[in-house]
Amino acid sequence: MTQTLFNIRDRLALITGSSRGLGNALARGLAHQGARVILHGRDLTLVQEEARAVAEETGTQVDAVSFDVTDAKATQKALEALIAQHGVPDILVNNAGLQRRAPFNEFAPSDWDALVATNLSSLFYVSQVVTRAMSERGSGKVINIGSVQSRLARETIAPYSATKGGVALLTQGMAADLARFNIQVNCISPGYFKTEMNTALWQDPAFNQWVEKRTPAQRWGHFDELVGTLVYLCSDASSFVSGQNIFVDGGMTSVV
Repeated sequence: MTQTLFNIRDRLALITGSSRGLGNALARGLAHQGARVILHGRDLTLVQEEARAVAEETGTQVDAVSFDVTDAKATQKALEALIAQHGVPDILVNNAGLQRRAPFNEFAPSDWDALVATNLSSLFYVSQVVTRAMSERGSGKVINIGSVQSRLARETIAPYSATKGGVALLTQGMAADLARFNIQVNCISPGYFKTEMNTALWQDPAFNQWVEKRTPAQRWGHFDELVGTLVYLCSDASSFVSGQNIFVDGGMTSVV
């Protein structure tokens, strides 16, 4: 029974921002579980190369798609074409994200706009198109990638925290509207993982020490430690779980 509950074999999964980094690791994790994965990124050549690599590594069907998630019209056009070619995704993972750092009083308005567009507006654009099709079918799983920063503030990233807080609340609102269509919407909020986006942090010995001291697990997370939570939320095991924000953070948000 457990094998059936957590089985996602042959389910179609679209993961935005998955040509590299955390999104790529999540896509690989789903592919290793037998899902049919569609990688996404802005650089089509890079996405296609990664799709071939993931397919070779996992022995599953992996496709590639490229469009600008911050452009509502381009997103709609690309997703309609994707659905026409591949069918309606069973799983949508909204992972595309961006980081900008500066003290609040020095933060450039253009950087604010870029963060809101990439971290929050894109999630709305992509989810709206995909969940319309999911609603017609009567089933679907949406997993939004949040952040520990939606609960814990830190210097120089106030706008990033605001966008990730928006992701957490948008998740709840989506869950409220979409549950009637048998669509579950949840959020995974990672703690500190060594991604390309935070290279400057994990290469800083002082910040490494802070993370290890601040996190009860006394270390950074490993990408594969996110996959189990993702598979759970993509599977039938979570059929009555919606609107939740699950922190995968080594206990960071549990302590002061």
